[in-house]
Amino acid sequence: MIHGLFKYKLFGQEFWITTTHVSILIVMLILLGFAIAANRKMRHGSEVPGGFQNIVELIVEMLDKMVQSSMGRNAGKFMNYIGSIFLFIFVSNISGLFGLRAPTADYGVTLPLGLMTFAIIQYNNVKYNKHRAFTGLFQPLPFLFPINLIGEIAVPFSLSLRLFGNVLSGTVMMSLIYSLLSRFAIGWPGFLHIYFDAFSGAIQTYVFCMLTMVYVTDKLPEEKA
Repeated sequence: MIHGLFKYKLFGQEFWITTTHVSILIVMLILLGFAIAANRKMRHGSEVPGGFQNIVELIVEMLDKMVQSSMGRNAGKFMNYIGSIFLFIFVSNISGLFGLRAPTADYGVTLPLGLMTFAIIQYNNVKYNKHRAFTGLFQPLPFLFPINLIGEIAVPFSLSLRLFGNVLSGTVMMSLIYSLLSRFAIGWPGFLHIYFDAFSGAIQTYVFCMLTMVYVTDKLPEEKA
């Protein structure tokens, strides 16, 4: 269901610009426009915050509380990353409400998100645990090394496939409804978009970010009482 719009050649290789690229560009422009507007509003806002400023502050406080509750004193180090992927994934997931094909219904989008999270997990694992980041793979018994290694490598794939599968299933369901019931699909399928795009999209965004925070926190030093 991903359509190629036009192709071009680079270094002798053929590449395609697809509907996924267009959807990602639109999502990024929306987030960029929102960020610029929020920045200007916060810099030149009045002492009494208005509607838009209240929305911005509400989003920031919500994300801050979510990261703080999961990562404790380490929340400040990862707030920007968690907040960024949360907004990107959420807007991508609900883009179907605006007639776009959700970028997260393409595994070429969710896999890089999982790989970025995996890189952050392993970076902090080596940074804080030093040699134990590698010797821990042989714990509690040396012959468990293959299982432990697979468990580490599986993280980006489990994160990306979970998000991809859930978003794609909603996209396929809505496509089937519109194609099979085109004569009757006037108005009422909009209610299904509320579930498949908005409700389910919000849940999958939360799950991805929550698992990211759990995996990263597991590699950080334990907080002292």
